Amino acid sequence: MSRPDLDERCETPLMLSQQIINGLMLGAIYMLVAVAFTLAIGVLNFLNFSLPGLFMLGGMLAFGFVKLGFPFLLAAGGALFVAAVVSLLVERLAYRRMREGDAEVPLVSSLGFLVLMENLMLVRYGSDQQSFPALFADMNLRIGGLVIGIAQLVSLAISLGLVAWLSWFLRATNAGRRIRTVAENRETAMLMGINIERLVPQLFVASALLAALGGILFAVNYQQVSPFMGEGIGFKGVAAMIIGGMGSIWGAVIGGLLIGLAEVLSISLIGADVVNITVYGLLLVILILRPQGLLGRAPSREKL
Repeated sequence: MSRPDLDERCETPLMLSQQIINGLMLGAIYMLVAVAFTLAIGVLNFLNFSLPGLFMLGGMLAFGFVKLGFPFLLAAGGALFVAAVVSLLVERLAYRRMREGDAEVPLVSSLGFLVLMENLMLVRYGSDQQSFPALFADMNLRIGGLVIGIAQLVSLAISLGLVAWLSWFLRATNAGRRIRTVAENRETAMLMGINIERLVPQLFVASALLAALGGILFAVNYQQVSPFMGEGIGFKGVAAMIIGGMGSIWGAVIGGLLIGLAEVLSISLIGADVVNITVYGLLLVILILRPQGLLGRAPSREKL
């Protein structure tokens, strides 16, 4: 998906600095999706392919509610609420009923939810990209020739703040310790009296809110939404998670920022046609040099 602010060639140090800023801002979106995947696979050992659909649902529903005349904050809250409800349906129908069977069955079922969500939005809004209304007349800060989008800056702050809070929550609270216990060993957690049947839906909702928030921030930053906006973002979120280290929250942060930088700089220096080669080439290089990811631990997957 091309973005007008990424199309200029990088010819001067100032322009290079500008593209680095753009890359970090885009990486904040990938970061949220990567952390959402990390929660799912780090605790539940489940690659939840409905998350790209929930990312799309956040952006599309926020757009739909704004078009109906709702204030943005109310529209965003409504989109997050719907995403949470859909995630509970995914947990109940695609995960809980099928988790005792083959590991591939819940994965394919969650992929079915992705296709269903995309097609529902396709029927409602059509296949064309929709223009998301700007929240402010001038959404840019200009510092020494650099242009920093206010919405992008807010997105970066929100993303980093949420990740920092989540990391603290998992390490410093009783609820976080219960989650880490489930991640280490489900049977041990059950023997310790942890209510897994109650904990798992909460994790699904948490990951859904992160993904849907990423979709809303993407819509606000780049002022465009479409029923298929989650597919490319989802793949790059998985790539960011793997680059950072499977199960590592801060690894997902680093991976997301690296993917954002690689995408923007490759567009600026080489061209939009090679962006996927650059991004997934970076993933391949990391896997060759450090198979466990940048913050992963060998030989086993790092836990939350």
